[in-house]
Amino acid sequence: MNKGGDYVIVLGGMIGVGKTTYAEMIANHLDSDVFYESVDDNPLLDKFYHNKKRWAFALQIYFLNKRFKSIKEALIDRNNVLDRSIYEDALFARINYEDGNMSQAEFDCYLDLLDNMMEELEGMPKKAPDLFIYLQASFETIEERIEKRGRDFEQFDHNPELEHYMRNLHSRYDDWVFNHYDASEILVIDADRYDVTKQEDAKEVLLMIDKRLAELEKIEAIG
Repeated sequence: MNKGGDYVIVLGGMIGVGKTTYAEMIANHLDSDVFYESVDDNPLLDKFYHNKKRWAFALQIYFLNKRFKSIKEALIDRNNVLDRSIYEDALFARINYEDGNMSQAEFDCYLDLLDNMMEELEGMPKKAPDLFIYLQASFETIEERIEKRGRDFEQFDHNPELEHYMRNLHSRYDDWVFNHYDASEILVIDADRYDVTKQEDAKEVLLMIDKRLAELEKIEAIG
């Protein structure tokens, strides 16, 4: 269903919450493109999970570069959905720094590079997303979904260090979204309540998104 709008939507939330599923559903509904987070083709992610101190900085630079490329392309095209964006990147980097996986010098280098990239976005045809969709979920839901999708390097049931990392990241998300993210309007979706692999839940969620986009005058008014 092409809504005829002019919008860039970014999704955010904890690892395993279902961003890609949501992004594909939304893009199909709005007849737009999806920009995917680089995971399955990422040469560093598995290395990071096995040795965070060795690979954290390299991984953050890899993700930052990929996310910068995606957000530039999305803002030029002006009609896209991103399943993870550059705006969340600093949260991951800060946690790696606080956990001792990145040195002060590495973190400072990362922040300088991020600042330069964000300045570049000011010159884009569209300077920021129109809507940030935050998929909010309990840690129990995250744990269940990570286990279900079955990526070996993400499983933490017998890995206390990885579980600490995941719990720490999860505990920081609400604060980041509500107190630090300011690039666009925010729509919070309760990912504990909605399972968009179920048709009725998907329909309800898409109605919420259509309504918010209509309020932002990015698509035609609903009804």
